[in-house]
Amino acid sequence: MVSLVLPRLVSFEGSARRSASVAERNAVALRSAYWLVMISGFVEPLVYLLSIGVGVGALVGDLTLPSGEVIGYAAFVAPAMLASAAMSGALSETTFNFFGKMKYMRLYEGMLATPVRPFEIALGELAWAMVRGSVYSAAFLGVMVALDLTTAGRALLAFPAAVLVGFAFGALGMALTTWVRSWQDFDLMGSVQFTLFLFSGTFVPAESYHPVLRWLVEVTPLYRAVDLIRGISTGTDEVLGGLIDVGYLLLVTVAGLAIAGRRMTTLLCK
Repeated sequence: MVSLVLPRLVSFEGSARRSASVAERNAVALRSAYWLVMISGFVEPLVYLLSIGVGVGALVGDLTLPSGEVIGYAAFVAPAMLASAAMSGALSETTFNFFGKMKYMRLYEGMLATPVRPFEIALGELAWAMVRGSVYSAAFLGVMVALDLTTAGRALLAFPAAVLVGFAFGALGMALTTWVRSWQDFDLMGSVQFTLFLFSGTFVPAESYHPVLRWLVEVTPLYRAVDLIRGISTGTDEVLGGLIDVGYLLLVTVAGLAIAGRRMTTLLCK
């Protein structure tokens, strides 16, 4: 019995170290001009916040949430931009970069010559995507606090939620990318991402949509992310609603990582 259990424990510990080494490789790549690409992922949602949240918000005025609380339009839009920043950061790593490493650089084939296994590669890439999404989230939360769109205490609570969003979209993006055949396929993925960005309760409450469209909006992962972070940052979160959002995002994370690991094993271990 002991001889069967101990190898599994050692294997698990070694797996964690090997996954960390994959993430470390990406961190080393920051020594190049790669950090300029990371900055662009933070600037885009910030521009949306300042132009639409603050600029158009001056014309829109205040909004009344379903809970009955009245908030400024910029405070309504800012959490959605935070969720979008976490999503974009994670997807950038687990779609374009992940595809390039796997299909063209053949980076993972070299890794498989070591004790690193496909699932550990997927876990390491997801960890790095989470790091990138966390950097965006922390910087954006600082902007929200500086603009008085939330409090420092709520920002601290919103940060773990944003990290979870990064995990969920990172795992989802990685799983979908294992089916991508060429760079042109990312055009479709980009269209879906932009559609989610526009229709996830980002700029208008989901209650404003037709009931059928509202149902479609509320089952999307970005809406669950926006709903979770908005509830925390505005102080209007409900326990049941928050638990549903967290459970949904955790399910997406686990399912995406499991699919990505299995697909990578199929593609790389032929």
